[in-house]
Amino acid sequence: MIPSPDFAHLWPSSRLSGRRLMAAILMLVIPVAGNAAPPPPVALTPQQSAELQRVAGYLNGIRTMTARFQQTAANGGVSSGRLWVSRPGRMRFEYEHPATLALLADAGFVYQWDKELKQTTKIELRSTPAWFILKDPVNFGPDVIVTGFQQGGGTIRVTVVEAAHPDLGSLTMAFTENPLSLRQWSVVDQQGRRTTVTLSDVQTGVALDPRLFQYQYLFTPPTQ
Repeated sequence: MIPSPDFAHLWPSSRLSGRRLMAAILMLVIPVAGNAAPPPPVALTPQQSAELQRVAGYLNGIRTMTARFQQTAANGGVSSGRLWVSRPGRMRFEYEHPATLALLADAGFVYQWDKELKQTTKIELRSTPAWFILKDPVNFGPDVIVTGFQQGGGTIRVTVVEAAHPDLGSLTMAFTENPLSLRQWSVVDQQGRRTTVTLSDVQTGVALDPRLFQYQYLFTPPTQ
């Protein structure tokens, strides 16, 4: 696991709102320093275990996905944009104005591009919570601890932590139950700060321009 990069220099005090705007995505893709003991797994009934496997099957069935997203940061700030996913291993976030940041996951790394400062930072994808969604196959095996499972009201929520790196924080995914579809995820860090990304207009199995996930197009995305 690589250390968490210091992004403080990217956001002077005059741009603090932009930093907060990115909180949910940064929490998803940036390692959180710390030394936490692994939490205990939740006890699952046979029916819940079967539902968990259905969730894994659904995630593994996603090869491509596009969606609109709305992000709610821990301080209540809200922003929106568009995302593209191409599993395994590739994801792109584009924020709408006034945010000036973009994120791209490809070739085992996550790249953050600050359009205003024209600076790029990269970290290893495997050292981030985003790896759980982008890895192939997705599974709830021994390397992942399922710490929460709730089902009701047409929604399934699954909370996981990485067994080897519980200091990365927890990732909670929310799905509509019928049909099964990813609609939200949230990340909670060691300080209890929760940031949430809610999806809308979700489309899977769509043809995506591969240039969306190429580093040279991080700066100027191809027209979709």
